[in-house]
Amino acid sequence: MSPAIAAKEGGRQRRAGSHHHCLDVRSEAPPALALCDDGLPGGEAEALLPPEPGSRGARGCRAELGSILLLLVLYVLQGIPLGLAGSVPLILQSKNASYTDQAFFSFVFWPFSLKLLWAPLVDAVYLRRFGRRKSWLVPTQYILGVFMIYMSTQVDVLLGDGEGRGPDVVALTVTFFLFEFLAATQDIAVDGWALTMLSRENVGYASTCNSVGQTAGYFLGNVLFLALESPSFCNKYLRFQPQPQGIVTLSDFLFFWGAVFLITTTLVALLKKENKELTPTKEETKGITDTYRLLFSIVKMPAVLTFCLLILTAKVGFSAADAVTGLKLVEEGVPKEHLALLAVPMVPLQIILPLIISKYTAGPQPLNTFYKAMPFRLLLGLEFAFLVWWTPTVKHEGGFPVYYYVVVLLSYALHQITLYSMYVAIMAFNAKVSDPLIGGTYMTLLNTVSNLGGNWPSTVALWLVDPLTVKECAGAQELTCGTTVAAELCTKAGGSCVTTLDGYYVESIICVILGFGWWFLLGPKFKKLQDEGQSSWKCKRTH
Repeated sequence: MSPAIAAKEGGRQRRAGSHHHCLDVRSEAPPALALCDDGLPGGEAEALLPPEPGSRGARGCRAELGSILLLLVLYVLQGIPLGLAGSVPLILQSKNASYTDQAFFSFVFWPFSLKLLWAPLVDAVYLRRFGRRKSWLVPTQYILGVFMIYMSTQVDVLLGDGEGRGPDVVALTVTFFLFEFLAATQDIAVDGWALTMLSRENVGYASTCNSVGQTAGYFLGNVLFLALESPSFCNKYLRFQPQPQGIVTLSDFLFFWGAVFLITTTLVALLKKENKELTPTKEETKGITDTYRLLFSIVKMPAVLTFCLLILTAKVGFSAADAVTGLKLVEEGVPKEHLALLAVPMVPLQIILPLIISKYTAGPQPLNTFYKAMPFRLLLGLEFAFLVWWTPTVKHEGGFPVYYYVVVLLSYALHQITLYSMYVAIMAFNAKVSDPLIGGTYMTLLNTVSNLGGNWPSTVALWLVDPLTVKECAGAQELTCGTTVAAELCTKAGGSCVTTLDGYYVESIICVILGFGWWFLLGPKFKKLQDEGQSSWKCKRTH
């Protein structure tokens, strides 16, 4: 329905079941650990030790309320760049950007799916005096803050003036890609710091801080921003005298949050100390090589390789519905801020759904839920296409009737049910098969591949909309509208480009066919992975 949906299964996914288990590389461990030693990796083993009397582990939640609130603030800050990046496609669409441009911008959402590539470096290299996590957190947030303030002076130019100069999509993509890269790096540092910032009995609150904080940050950077940026929304609900602009602009928003980043980071750097007793005494750069060897050894296993290949292709059938539908609705005249606000009533559903679905995925065959939900989600792709086709027919001078938004909301809710059914099932399966001796690294790898399985189809789907669209030059029969240059010639000749076949509908049908093809041919093979013995998922011990 909107870029937020794609983000849910792409760059902004929750690390369900592995929030606290970032890659844990320690040079104290023998090199054999890289190929599955017989002991738990440092952070996981440490978390299982009982708290000693009078130690930090015996402290209650209230005693660590300050640390919990700090984690919450850090995760909220992390969600701001994510939310802003999710709002830009809707802004570009309202400025008539091409779908090729949208596809290029979609690379912005990849860093969170790829952070496994540099997570070992963040875990292993640091300044001992300053602190293992602060060594990355402080400079990363300072760079983010300064970058946001600088971009607040440039972003209006990059978005175009609407008078002949369109958006500079390449510059916007590079800018927000850097935002997301820095936010992903901050996420690695905060996830790791949560393990030592909180006592062992309270470390479970880190998952809650992650979920609540990142969601709140995304809401502020996406829904709230789009509402306050919209002149029509502000004039209708927040003003007595209409104005041509919203209450805030993207420039204002970037400047404000850039300042918040700088102030918060300064306070953290000066006032918050890391628990030195839990900081490893040796440098951990040797652990980087060990961790990459471990990841490679996991991927080489036949069962894991089969899982990776199947999950990388499983979401192709949903790509048109997830990546393009929201943009098409904006193109048809649905206000982008209204589309963003539809996410608000979905929040309770998104909280309840995992709790309900987990009852069905907790058994020995969680992928059965994935398999059963898939055809319903594919059919919803066709329903989305019908919704886009229906949209212009119900539009009137004052906008859209209430019943239209009710239909959109119900469609969104049904989509969320199928999406979460598949998402929770995959997370449950990943947790089930991950080798418990290296659970954090193993599950992070499987989740990363699952994320990429949603990223690349969305990018390809956006890229193919324009090539699959057929346009004719009305008023100048001898001319065509196949390219941008041809469209300009058509306009100069007094004609206008008219869409005779929208590539979105072609793509929606193709995606559903490919999705059902995967479901019939590869789905049973995917389910059979549940029948593999535990030995198929365990790394070979090397001593």
